[in-house]
Amino acid sequence: MSENNKKEADDKKQQIDIPKKEKKGEELTLEQKLKETEDKLLRSLAEVENQRRRFEKEIKDAFEFGSFNFAKESLAILDNLERAKNAIKNDSDLKSNKDLDKFLENILIIEKDLISIFEKNRITKIAAKGKKFDPNLHQAMAEIEDNNSEVGTIVQEIQPGYMLGERLLRPALVGVAKGKNSKIEEKDEKKEQK
Repeated sequence: MSENNKKEADDKKQQIDIPKKEKKGEELTLEQKLKETEDKLLRSLAEVENQRRRFEKEIKDAFEFGSFNFAKESLAILDNLERAKNAIKNDSDLKSNKDLDKFLENILIIEKDLISIFEKNRITKIAAKGKKFDPNLHQAMAEIEDNNSEVGTIVQEIQPGYMLGERLLRPALVGVAKGKNSKIEEKDEKKEQK
């Protein structure tokens, strides 16, 4: 029975000690809870601030680039005006028309007005011809052998590109200079030697 008595005594001690530890634990728990609450509050404030910044950026982008699709589709009007000018100038039947110059002048006025509207809305044409090829601004449509230009230089602009502010609206479609192919040179030399 002495073993049972020892167990009972140990159990009583544990029961007595537990409340004392719980009281100390409650104080620690309160401090921990206070720290946890403070941490949660700081995290919540940071999250609210991040959310506010995201909303501000989205609003700014909406105002700045909300017209992106409209502007992109409006470029077709400018392209069509340019095509119309070229078609009229190259048409032999229309060349004999005495009112051709007035018609072309009116097309030029419309084109200038449209370009002016684009510039007011921060839509700018990308300078391409004579510049070094930049895949962020240009789309290569052809490689053109040109011994007068450095390899990778744009020698032909097929379709102009445009920027809306700092964002690419449409890449410029270009022809890029390339050097003579060394294999072709070797074949030409072999043919000359024969």
